[in-house]
Amino acid sequence: MKLNCDLGESFGMWKMGLDEQVMPHIDMANIACGFHAGDADVMAATLALAKQHNVTIGAHPSYPDKQGFGRRSMAMSDKELSNCLYYQIAAIDGMAAVHGLTLEYVKPHGALYNDMMSDERILNVVMRAVASYPKPLKLMILATNLSAKHQAMANEVELELILEAFADRQYTDEGKLVSRSLAGSVHDKSTLIAQVKQLLEHGTVTTRSGQQLALHADSLCVHGDNEAGIALIQEIKALCQQA
Repeated sequence: MKLNCDLGESFGMWKMGLDEQVMPHIDMANIACGFHAGDADVMAATLALAKQHNVTIGAHPSYPDKQGFGRRSMAMSDKELSNCLYYQIAAIDGMAAVHGLTLEYVKPHGALYNDMMSDERILNVVMRAVASYPKPLKLMILATNLSAKHQAMANEVELELILEAFADRQYTDEGKLVSRSLAGSVHDKSTLIAQVKQLLEHGTVTTRSGQQLALHADSLCVHGDNEAGIALIQEIKALCQQA
């Protein structure tokens, strides 16, 4: 299972994450496009790191919400949201081309990601925007109990999906992520490692209510915001290689 991580989320003099330490241990980099984090210099530096470590690159667009780090939902028309996505994807696509790299996929960020997984209209807009971009791109979405339906929606617009699971998050019985506001929604190290092993060995996770939920995931999302996180990514990577 390939590891993906959100990167390039610094801005100007403000630094977030440990991109240099994370990049050698992941397979896919979701790079911020400037609307929730990132700027031209940060994009360029992140792309250079990805090229150095032969990491696949993806666009990580969000609602235009830099103040809220893209974590606030916004009411946008279908056209507004589509143009918002085109703008951000084109930015990282162009920067990637300058570095001799090819953009491979799109993974929405924050509130936009959550909204598209709970609102079929928004998911449809995102799918159609990515499918109509003038180069082939895949779309990364959450693997849930509705993945077959989501795949059918993607097939209608000839879009390839990448289904992802989360190493550190607790799941509902439907396969959605438990709200961060609830205790236990973010796993400690031992629970996280147990969830990764369960995914790799059985293709399931144990939900908040104790149910076994099958998840057919292609990629596993990890986070490297601190030194402990880097060590954890290395441990997860070793488990994936063993599997």
